[in-house]
Amino acid sequence: MLAERVDGVIGVDTHRDTLAAAAVSPIGAALATTDAPANARGYRRLLDFARQHVPGRRCWALEGVGSYGAGLAAFLDQAGEQVVEVLRPKRPAVRGGRKTDMIDAIRAAKEALASEHLIQPRLRGEREALRVLLVTRHGAVLASTAAINQFKGLIVSAPDELRAELRKLKRPAQITRCAQLRDRPAQDIEHRMTVRALRSAAQRVQTLQAEAKELENEILTLVRQMAPELLNLQGVGSITAAQVLVSWSHPGRFRSEAAFASFAGASPIPASSGLTNRHRINRSGDRQLNRALHTITLIRMRLDPATKDLRRSQDQRGQDLPRRPTMPETSRLPSTVQDPRTLRPNHEDLLRTA
Repeated sequence: MLAERVDGVIGVDTHRDTLAAAAVSPIGAALATTDAPANARGYRRLLDFARQHVPGRRCWALEGVGSYGAGLAAFLDQAGEQVVEVLRPKRPAVRGGRKTDMIDAIRAAKEALASEHLIQPRLRGEREALRVLLVTRHGAVLASTAAINQFKGLIVSAPDELRAELRKLKRPAQITRCAQLRDRPAQDIEHRMTVRALRSAAQRVQTLQAEAKELENEILTLVRQMAPELLNLQGVGSITAAQVLVSWSHPGRFRSEAAFASFAGASPIPASSGLTNRHRINRSGDRQLNRALHTITLIRMRLDPATKDLRRSQDQRGQDLPRRPTMPETSRLPSTVQDPRTLRPNHEDLLRTA
């Protein structure tokens, strides 16, 4: 437990413009609170505050290390301070609870003291460079998909002559052809504006696809510098390798392979009760990392012999499992007897009895 290794914890509730901090003793008593602006001057003020109220062994518990607390976390790391990350509290189901920045800072410190497994912040530097490239490329891919959908919709509703010309082409050829379309003054206004819209959508698709490809090349260069051995594994490409590196961050962040699997949402969750022994799918964790692992698995299931054999053995094992017993014949109603649950009152009988 962290309470046995430190003389106090500094909890920080981070925001865009301000930082609220609270010094808490190992037994959970609030020693002092303060606030500071979210800039270099405020970071130094918080460090002086920590040295004053917790002069010995201390630890910082920060919320939002990947967003509003990123600057403070980098400053404290350079100063040689121990920093852990705490999750933001969930919104209460019922309103009426107290909520201030200082209360959140104290809660962050107490949560770090009570936690059995502390969360280490992700590194900056190359990992952060890889993350921002991944996020930007993902945005370009989403925008490209939206532009392609709009482009296809324009073709469907285009004038007959233009639609007949484009529908016999494949999509890449359609985009190239429409990006070079020119207005014809002899055509009516509907035809001219449709041509202009198709040209604009096709050029947007080309620009976004070129941007995504350029970012992918930069991601590949960084992955080759950080972990070239990942690219030698079958089924692992530049994007999936980059996502694994971004989520993993650095050696020692995960205490075991099981912890990494749980973080990725790849570990089954026990859901047993009584004589029933079963598991359910883990839908939590880092979903981007889960998606990368899923992509790698699908490729290896198609190309890797060892993965094929494992899949085949698992399928055979599932077929050999005992099936749930069906309803005994003695408990079923005869075909001539109607199930009482499906009986409906006869309106003529109701009127007769009335």
